[in-house]
Amino acid sequence: MKKLIKCAFNMDTACVELRFSDGSRIDIDTVGVENEVADNLYQRSELDWLIYNKPLEYAQLVLGGKLEGYVQGAAEHRLED
Repeated sequence: MKKLIKCAFNMDTACVELRFSDGSRIDIDTVGVENEVADNLYQRSELDWLIYNKPLEYAQLVLGGKLEGYVQGAAEHRLED
């Protein structure tokens, strides 16, 4: 894999798609991930917010194995200083 050139959520496939400059790509099945990680409707809505608003951060959490910590912790968009 080379440089990441595009990261977006594809509503038709329900996947976060990462495309690289060498032509390779990674598709993350968001429905499958939600089924494994989210225990309740609240956690699913947190994941949905992340998928629609910050797909790159979502992909980083999934690929880094840190998504469970995200759904169990305080979401960044809810924090107020």
